[in-house]
Amino acid sequence: MPKIRTIVFFLLIGVLIWFFYEDDYKEGGLSDVWYEMKDDFNNLKNNSQIRNTITNLRLGLENLFDSVTDKESEVSPSPNIESPDLTKPSEQTFSIHNIEINDSKSEVENILNDSKRSSLNEYGVNWHTYHDHYQNFVMVAYNEDNEVTALYTNQDLISSSVDLALENDKNDVRDALGEPLDSITKGYVKYRIDDNDDQDTYLIDDNYVTFFYDIHQEDTIAAIQIITESLENEKDDYFASPDNALAEGLEYQLFDLTNAARVKFNEPILEWHEPSKATAQNHSEDMAENNYFGHTNLDGQSPFDRLEDDDITFRMAGENLAAGQPNSIYAHQGLMNSKGHRDNILKSDFRLMSVGVAFQEDGQPFYTEAYLTK
Repeated sequence: MPKIRTIVFFLLIGVLIWFFYEDDYKEGGLSDVWYEMKDDFNNLKNNSQIRNTITNLRLGLENLFDSVTDKESEVSPSPNIESPDLTKPSEQTFSIHNIEINDSKSEVENILNDSKRSSLNEYGVNWHTYHDHYQNFVMVAYNEDNEVTALYTNQDLISSSVDLALENDKNDVRDALGEPLDSITKGYVKYRIDDNDDQDTYLIDDNYVTFFYDIHQEDTIAAIQIITESLENEKDDYFASPDNALAEGLEYQLFDLTNAARVKFNEPILEWHEPSKATAQNHSEDMAENNYFGHTNLDGQSPFDRLEDDDITFRMAGENLAAGQPNSIYAHQGLMNSKGHRDNILKSDFRLMSVGVAFQEDGQPFYTEAYLTK
């Protein structure tokens, strides 16, 4: 199939050259055609709008070619992992995968086995990620006594004493728990909670329990995060202090969250793509340093231009951006509720992903996700 693609590509090039330079060939032969082509190329190569148009046209032709020839990347199907039998929590109002706040790490890993990854979060502790091919996906953080101090899942692993589960919606949550908080008080400082309908936060059992809703699925529960009040109170500011380890943690967390979402919607798992990581990182740093937010940088380069400048080849590519969210979970849930970004996260044809995170001086993160198919 690559040979056919190459033949078709050169045939198209030949047709285009003849269409534009037929008169030059008749008047002066190949030498006139060559000089005219060089002159036209020099005039066009610095025009970013034309470059973007050519790039998009090339990608469109390649995608059309793939659809005609039924060319698809080989994807190994994920095994079908059995879901756990969920029981009502014994000490807390909510449990995730039968794990509750204050459970010991040994109890957790007796249920979930060893974590797949451990990465720093904005609270100064590590998210430990547990899953089997991103099915039964749970994130757990521990305190200095190796007791559970935070939990998260975006899959059907929620059990509660108030009969709430992932299948319920915002109205069910508010009927069961009442009106959500509008602020969190730490000492003498009151922090307002983001006033939107995409999530609700409650103080339950001395824990901050946040429900994230899927606005594209009639406000059903998309995910739940449980943070102990004591851990929340240890975080002094809205944004954490900028740190290379934190940036790396946020990057890998977004990668894992994306794959957990893809599995939830029966899409293939993405592989980490290290070469494009620098491209994503550089764009996040550029936005943070120059205080702008957009897919086109200040030099007029599109995401495709930046990948090509870094010698990264691709058949298909996409980019997601986020800024201002204090952590990977809020960034991911915000992207999932944005139609275009959600389409990238769940696009069946993507195979690779990388993430780059950079901070402004006040700690505000800028997130860039790169999606590719080679």
